[in-house]
Order: sequence, then C-alpha cells, then structure tokens
Amino acid sequence: MNNRGRPSITKRQKELARQERRRLKGEKREQREVERAQRPPSAPGDDPDLSGIVPGPQPLPWED
Repeated sequence: MNNRGRPSITKRQKELARQERRRLKGEKREQREVERAQRPPSAPGDDPDLSGIVPGPQPLPWED
C-alpha cells in the first residue's frame, strides 16, 4: 500500500509556488529601483541616517 500522495502533483505545486515567489520578489525589486530613482539625491558628505537629528538635550518622551 502506498500512503504517499502523487509526487508529480505536489512537485508541480511546489514549483508553481517557487515561480510565484520569484515573480513577486522581482516586482518588489523593480518597485524599489523606481523609488530609489525618484528619491532626491543627498548632498555629498550628508549621512542620510543622521539627517534631521538635532544635537543637544532631547525632550523626555513621558513629559508633555
């Protein structure tokens, strides 16, 4: 007695799922490229991680 499913069907389903994931990743990659191209360029020497940070004492978050 064979307790296993039909391997050709499950293999085909796995392959279709892989193709779908690849397609979605490709679409996300293209979207990121478009967003990156539309983003204004930063000034040379300007660190985007530090932009908008004000030096000095920071307000306490629990006091209003």
